[in-house]
Amino acid sequence: MSGHHHHQSDIEIELAMLMQAIYMKYSYDFRDYTGASQKRRVLYAMGQMECRTISELQSRVMHEAEAFSALLQYLTIPVTEMFRDPAYFAGLREHVLPVLSTYPSLKIWVAGCSTGEEVYSLAILLKEEGLLERSIIYATDINPQSLEKAKKGVFPLESMRQYTENYQASGGRRAFSDYYTAAYNAALFDRGLCENVTFADHSLATDSVFAETQFISCRNVMIYFKRKLQERALGLFHESLCHRGFLGLGSKESIDFSSYGPRFEAVAKRERLFRKL
Repeated sequence: MSGHHHHQSDIEIELAMLMQAIYMKYSYDFRDYTGASQKRRVLYAMGQMECRTISELQSRVMHEAEAFSALLQYLTIPVTEMFRDPAYFAGLREHVLPVLSTYPSLKIWVAGCSTGEEVYSLAILLKEEGLLERSIIYATDINPQSLEKAKKGVFPLESMRQYTENYQASGGRRAFSDYYTAAYNAALFDRGLCENVTFADHSLATDSVFAETQFISCRNVMIYFKRKLQERALGLFHESLCHRGFLGLGSKESIDFSSYGPRFEAVAKRERLFRKL
């Protein structure tokens, strides 16, 4: 057996141990996210975090929460776009916003807001339905770099064609270009959209509820969570939502197998929109 192959298997073992350690200590489940891209990300993180081996990285992650946060930046590369899954936003327009419009004021939580695409999409939707002025949006994420990006509201100009298509498919009422100014290959979104947005660091794994909300959007965040952490997150959402408040999840996510399943009813099952009972 050549040294090279031997080395490969050591890396595989150390990777598996690292993922198991993260799973047991922090309840984040990357054990199924194996393969080349994960290995690439971990090896890159090792270099950035000045660890000689994956085992050394594991030791730091086990003993320093900051090291876990740092590694998380490399493991969860944000995959997001504006008006992602346009049917979800069409569902909000049809089923959720007409009810929310009956409230004198609104508090909305975008949990796991990543680099902000979802927040700006939601703000545009609220504006078009005449609700933005009376809404406060809490946009939270565990990744401080993502939050900084989200605050700036600057997105790549080349993404605008895709975003415009999504916007139109979601029932958008205006020219999407009304909402941004193009400059230096970037699209700068209207600052007014974010006047009532509070960006904050928040972990669904360790932090608690901070406000009573009428609507929570948490999409494509819980796919990384094992059952225990999913339950914790759904518990926070249930506790935060007012009576008959709304919850929106990602297209691959479900509450069917959760103990919180019976405490919500589906408003639009295919669009993953639920209402607290």
